[in-house]
Amino acid sequence: MRTFWGGVRRNGWLVLALFVLLMLFISSSMTFHQQNAAPLLARLLPSKPGYHLVAAIHWHYAGSVVSVASEGYFGVLQFIMRKCAHFGSYFILGLSLYMGTRRHIPAWWLRVVMVPLTCAGCAALDEFHQMLTGDRSPLFQDVILDTTGAVCGMLLVIVLLLACRRRRALN
Repeated sequence: MRTFWGGVRRNGWLVLALFVLLMLFISSSMTFHQQNAAPLLARLLPSKPGYHLVAAIHWHYAGSVVSVASEGYFGVLQFIMRKCAHFGSYFILGLSLYMGTRRHIPAWWLRVVMVPLTCAGCAALDEFHQMLTGDRSPLFQDVILDTTGAVCGMLLVIVLLLACRRRRALN
């Protein structure tokens, strides 16, 4: 048992990446109806705070218009939450994969290529999985959003590592 937890501690970033992938798989296994947060938002936000800000949103995403006129106030909030969840989960995935592979793949340039490609592949598989799930629609735009999140997470890590290295060199 001690060896198991030592391995988890040594590979904590990769464990985090696996956890994110597990959560993504569970999420994409759920139908849209099961994930529909609009009724909950309606109960939590009956006064529709920031309505004028939300009403100003008029986006075209994957061939559809996202606006209060087409989706309603809570539909737009739900759309924003879902897209932030896409970006955020892949941000964490990209960050954790880059950090987790540092010990196993010492060449930074190889990790810079491998991490986005791996995350893009996971995003594509996730959208394929959604296609197999009822009441869900796979979107290429979500693969792009997910990959962008992963690249941003990886770039943040690179910038922070470079800043730490530079700071150590100055001291």
